[in-house]
Amino acid sequence: MGENDDWEFDKERKRDHPTTDLDTLIHFLKAAVGTGVLGLPLAFKNSGLSLGVIFTVIVAIICTHCALILVKCAHIAYKKMRVTELTFPEVSEAIFANGPEWGRKYSTSARISIVVGLFATYFGSLSVYTVIIAQNFQQVIECHTGYSYNVRIYISAFLIPLILLTWIPDLKSLAPVSLVANGFMLISIGITMYYLVDGIQSPLDMPQAAYFTEWPMFFSITIFAMEAIGVVLPLENNMVTPKHLVGICGILDMAMIVVTIIYILLGFMGYLKYGDEVLGSITLNLPTEDYAAQAVKILVALAVFCTFGLQYYVCLEIVWGALKNRFKTHVRFYEYVVRTIITFAAVLLAVIVPTIGPFMGLIGALCFGFLGLLVPVTLETVLYYDVGFGPGKWILWKNIGIFIFGIMAIVFGTHTSMIDIIHEYTD
Repeated sequence: MGENDDWEFDKERKRDHPTTDLDTLIHFLKAAVGTGVLGLPLAFKNSGLSLGVIFTVIVAIICTHCALILVKCAHIAYKKMRVTELTFPEVSEAIFANGPEWGRKYSTSARISIVVGLFATYFGSLSVYTVIIAQNFQQVIECHTGYSYNVRIYISAFLIPLILLTWIPDLKSLAPVSLVANGFMLISIGITMYYLVDGIQSPLDMPQAAYFTEWPMFFSITIFAMEAIGVVLPLENNMVTPKHLVGICGILDMAMIVVTIIYILLGFMGYLKYGDEVLGSITLNLPTEDYAAQAVKILVALAVFCTFGLQYYVCLEIVWGALKNRFKTHVRFYEYVVRTIITFAAVLLAVIVPTIGPFMGLIGALCFGFLGLLVPVTLETVLYYDVGFGPGKWILWKNIGIFIFGIMAIVFGTHTSMIDIIHEYTD
């Protein structure tokens, strides 16, 4: 399929500070185990206990497969173009530009659509993360002081710490921060599990399968909690051994196995404990007067703070990648100016619209469904168009199935987000 098969991109790749397999695994775990995991009990409410386990495994397999498709397409594009790395938009452009004749005219449109989708999703996520950090600290501080301040004050207070975080030069240096974030999140999940196992009831007393009309909510919550397509190629581009990301027992597979186990455990136990009373984030069900529950809020806030740097890297790659060739001198200085401006803009958006969450859900539904499900299978279809789709055209039929699943995820995720927006501004 590829050209120049004797040329190995991984041996030609040169990085000043490349990441190891362990660094990449830590980063990917942090990207996939974010605050979305705290909503899994609500997802299980909309599926039932037994179906929740089955559906979570299915979603994990599809999301992992789409990430593997993207990496595989990137590796083939490297060989075709004799380059050692490409961004997500560049891979999309290369696949169309070197694909069948009818698709070449769409190569520029493919790149632009990916750039817009990635930036909208991850820049919006940065603002949402800032609000989450501020709100968690606000709740704990006001619980102890008795004084109430506008959340915008708390958001503004994190501007300088976030700027310093985003000045970390590369993903290699950011790996310890992701490790700390994983630790904070695991501790908060551990404390939450302590509450969940106290006075637990029998699983047999709970609904094993919800009505099928409630299933879309499950998939909406789970897909957009688990999806991390935007960080896959930035992580791959910085690896010493990029081929270790894919394959049987590759880094992606190992990470998603851990992620799936965590999601199933928290979703299952959370719904088993609180039943129909479970809220959008399981931490909201914890007794607010308990110090342990307050510790969970602080740990979640710190974990999100540390995660900010990894999500930020996607935006930096897009903006700085477009600007860096314009600067001939003092390149490092201008890079840090750009880093500061991006962070300031994200915090400013959070200050202006601290209720941005529901809008971000809408963007996430549209962009993550598009980027994480539709784009990878489209790229693979274009890639195999001229060489065949295998026996019985199984690759084509598989991709059609995932494409339909992605369209449904977008439609139902958008519907859910629109309802949240309406509630936000009518209550």
